[in-house]
Amino acid sequence: MPTHSHRNSLQILTYPYRTLTPVTDGLSQLTALRSTPGTALVWSVSGRIAGPDVEIVTNRPAGVPLLVVLPPADEIGSTPDAIRVVECCRPHSVLPYHEQMRADEIAQALRQPPHDLAADVTDFLAWRGFEIDRQTRHLIRRIVELSAELRSVSSLSRSLYLSRRALGRRFVTLGLPVPSHWLHFSRLLRVAIRLQNTEDTLFSIGYELGYPDGFSLSNQMNRLLGVRPSDARRYLGWEWVLEAWLRREADSGGLGPEHTARMLRSPAWIWPAPAPSVSEAKRRGRRNTSSNA
Repeated sequence: MPTHSHRNSLQILTYPYRTLTPVTDGLSQLTALRSTPGTALVWSVSGRIAGPDVEIVTNRPAGVPLLVVLPPADEIGSTPDAIRVVECCRPHSVLPYHEQMRADEIAQALRQPPHDLAADVTDFLAWRGFEIDRQTRHLIRRIVELSAELRSVSSLSRSLYLSRRALGRRFVTLGLPVPSHWLHFSRLLRVAIRLQNTEDTLFSIGYELGYPDGFSLSNQMNRLLGVRPSDARRYLGWEWVLEAWLRREADSGGLGPEHTARMLRSPAWIWPAPAPSVSEAKRRGRRNTSSNA
């Protein structure tokens, strides 16, 4: 398998996660893979960080996680600038130095659940450019945390000590998806992580997480994320799942204009858009006709 030929190198890992491909064509090489979910960027850091590497890492498409391989232990103390740069780039994982890093080792790190899923989700939103006040960030974090045990918005609002109306008004006013979508997405994100890290069937995972059956779970995942459970199991990582949901919300009007515009201004991972249903196509046609009139 390909290995790092030098410590300060960038490589791409993508499905089916058997090889590491060196980045030889700059950011355009990553951009060309925007429609391939589960793609990750691997950065082997050394004391001398190249400017082009920093540009690629900083401007990588949203939804493409960064996995950092540290330099040898005896070099870390002499590379404070490198460590600061790494921290600013929001890495998915930071791995110890390996002389020869294998693709399957990177894939194993990519599929690992976050230590604090709620914190990582809010950190991703901030890195993605969402300007959200502290109280709302706290609410989002609590929704993600509570999604492990709660199933309904009524129980969610009680746990947050807010009425459903007040909770919904806060999110809508800020141009964010409604609380029910945050709750359902967070539950589906947990499903995706479970699918990648166990051999459990969709039915057993769905039953354990409060879904009536695997069919209902699959349909809700497809409706809310545009993703099937088989995709969530096959393509590793969780950032692309969050990005797929945000894109879905933007396309359906669930995000305010400012958030949507901010998303479109930066490179992003793009999940292939599903073909609209007949009813959806008719609705879009009527909307376009009305807007042209």
